[in-house]
Amino acid sequence: MEFIKDIETLESLYGTPGVPSLRKVAYRLTPLYRKWIMASRLCILSTVGPEGVDGSPRGDEGPVVLELDPNTLAMPDWRGNNRLDSLRNIVRDPRVSLLFVVPGSNNVVRLNGTARLTVDEDLRARFEKNGKRPATVAVIEIAEIYTQCARAMLRARTWTVGDESDALPSMGDILAEMTEGEEGGARYDEEWGARAAKTMW
Repeated sequence: MEFIKDIETLESLYGTPGVPSLRKVAYRLTPLYRKWIMASRLCILSTVGPEGVDGSPRGDEGPVVLELDPNTLAMPDWRGNNRLDSLRNIVRDPRVSLLFVVPGSNNVVRLNGTARLTVDEDLRARFEKNGKRPATVAVIEIAEIYTQCARAMLRARTWTVGDESDALPSMGDILAEMTEGEEGGARYDEEWGARAAKTMW
């Protein structure tokens, strides 16, 4: 098996970028990019660090980010599993990429930039829910924003096929497999909903 080793070979396999794909790039929030991103309750946060790369879903019951100004967004870090993979990466390498999705839309908006973490009380207070605040907030400086091609979502029929989740292994199944039955299983799955409800924020 041969692998591509240089950019010239790679580019020779594809056509030139379409003009719209280059002209759609913004370097700050525009009115329509703002409207799109504020409609998104879910994004994928990608980071890079000494141990490698990380991709992490980030979701909220409203907009997943808050606009501080046209060049800056804030993203709360709500409770998760405390692995801190993305946060460790941001502390050591500020480069981030976010993919914003909106249910029903085959478009995806990508934002590239840099992030820093803060425990600023005033900023954390802006995200308060049910008396709880995020432990930290990522302040993201925008480098560029653009829409992704919709073909991937169309090929996958993301919003048009039925719910296929019943055919998937549960988190309890996966945990039991990885611990050779020491943890996980049906009881883990049964208790997860109530546990998550108590620790959502």
